[in-house]
Amino acid sequence: MNKSNYTKRDEKELYEDQVEGRNAVLELLESGKDINKIFIEKGDKQGSINKIIRIAKERKIVITEIDKSKFNVMAQTANPQGVIAVVPPFDYCDIYDIISLAKEKKEDLFVLILDGIEDPHNLGSIIRTAETAGVHGIIIPKRRAASVNSTVVKVSAGAVEYMKIARVNNINDAINTLKKEGVWICGTDIDTNKYYYNQDLTGPLAIVIGSEGYGMSRLVKENCDFLVKIPMKGKITSLNASVSTGIVVYEAVKQKNIK
Repeated sequence: MNKSNYTKRDEKELYEDQVEGRNAVLELLESGKDINKIFIEKGDKQGSINKIIRIAKERKIVITEIDKSKFNVMAQTANPQGVIAVVPPFDYCDIYDIISLAKEKKEDLFVLILDGIEDPHNLGSIIRTAETAGVHGIIIPKRRAASVNSTVVKVSAGAVEYMKIARVNNINDAINTLKKEGVWICGTDIDTNKYYYNQDLTGPLAIVIGSEGYGMSRLVKENCDFLVKIPMKGKITSLNASVSTGIVVYEAVKQKNIK
């Protein structure tokens, strides 16, 4: 195909596996992960973009400068900050890779299970929180849920490069696998009676976060060992999924540290 005949859709399909934004690209470069090529928007080079260029040259990664109109066609996020890294598809892991990581660290397994998170911004925020909290891995479904894309990578501020993420056909099968490893399954649900801070969250633990609109599916809820909720004192009766995740995850971190 002649490059001059590309449509906006063609460009997005061609570069759909990409990381955008200065912090995200810097984290990617410093992680040592594979990068096929980096596109830089033409213009004055100020701030961290120069560090990106320097590290990319050290790693012998091809850098191409393109004009603003072409750059905007390629961009998949609202504010790519003048840099796009084209990368191989995200390398999802197996559940047993997550289990093995905890064993290598000689730590109780700490996992997040996302039952249908659809907003890539929420997924990115959750990954960032999980990485900072020492979560060993995240499990997401293959269908009806956000996958790791350029928006997720950017919102995670590069945390996705350090987090093991397993993409599974069936969440309940994943839960049963974890149960065989002695993991307690904690579901989050507004209709339960127990508050998250009154529940023992020490030991091997998986926290299940439901979808933004509907919460956990019925079968997943029934498969949980116990359910917890966050108190709601205002007029609004629900929290953003990533905020809820942070609250419960860090309660577990607190309990594990004072055990």
